Amino acid sequence: MKNKNMIGIAVAAVVVLWIVFGFWRAYHPGGYRLQGQIEARQYSVSSKVPGRIGEVLVRKGDQVQPGQLIFTIYSPELDAKLAQARAGRDAAGAMARQAENGARSQEIQAAEDQWRKAAAAADLMEKTYRRVNTLFEEGVTSEQKRDEIYTKWQAALFTENAAKQLHLMALEGAREELRQAAADKVRMAEGMVAEVEAYEADTRIESRFAGEVAQVLLREGELAPQGFPVVMVVDMDDAWVVLHVREDRLQDFSQGTRFQARVPALDDELHEFEVDHVAVMGDFATWRATDTGRGFDMRTFEVEARPTTELDGLRVGMSVLVAD
Repeated sequence: MKNKNMIGIAVAAVVVLWIVFGFWRAYHPGGYRLQGQIEARQYSVSSKVPGRIGEVLVRKGDQVQPGQLIFTIYSPELDAKLAQARAGRDAAGAMARQAENGARSQEIQAAEDQWRKAAAAADLMEKTYRRVNTLFEEGVTSEQKRDEIYTKWQAALFTENAAKQLHLMALEGAREELRQAAADKVRMAEGMVAEVEAYEADTRIESRFAGEVAQVLLREGELAPQGFPVVMVVDMDDAWVVLHVREDRLQDFSQGTRFQARVPALDDELHEFEVDHVAVMGDFATWRATDTGRGFDMRTFEVEARPTTELDGLRVGMSVLVAD
């Protein structure tokens, strides 16, 4: 009987100790621990020109350098537009040269001959009028006849003057406004050619960045819309860790703060990171209430930190563990 009492007391003591320990752990939590993951700078290699993929020159895992050819676009429509633009430029240039050079020598000579012909006709009509006027004064011819010859003489003078002005215009060439308009059309046509040539140059897409090819989204023969990413490049030299820190621990991760963390995928050693960005807006973390009676929930803030030394072998998505 005594043994049974002792066993009962012992069991009761164990239960009490377990309850006490549970309350102690609840109100005295262990060290603070964070888990983040590695992110890296990503670039989309795309083309401004829609068309069919001609050739993709890289594969996943390839290391690319700035200026390296990544893929090409085949666009016969663009070739046709370039031919049209160049033809328009040539036509505008010909019109500008015509306006600048003025009339041809044959045209100038023809205008001069027309002027001399009109001058000769006007001189003849003047002599004819003087003869008819003499006859009218002698009473041989009528006043009506004299007036008709006088009118023809004046018309011949106007014809002579018009021919003279045409000759002078041929000598002077095109007006300054016409020459300026022709030159402006040439510049406009050259701009159109330059625009199409720029699009044509963009059918050979080169990488602007160094990094590793992460994805090849389109293959040879497939249609590529304008601006669609054909190849994704990740620069692991520009990598950082993203952590979500509760606001009650945010003071430990202010900008410029350094901390130690492990990257299990690499080794068990501690590596140093430095905070370079703290989000200006927080998110709710409903899993951690500080005052359930009032329903107050902690917020978390996104923190970005970069390794202070180069870490070989980092990959996007690797876990990073931070512990007190």
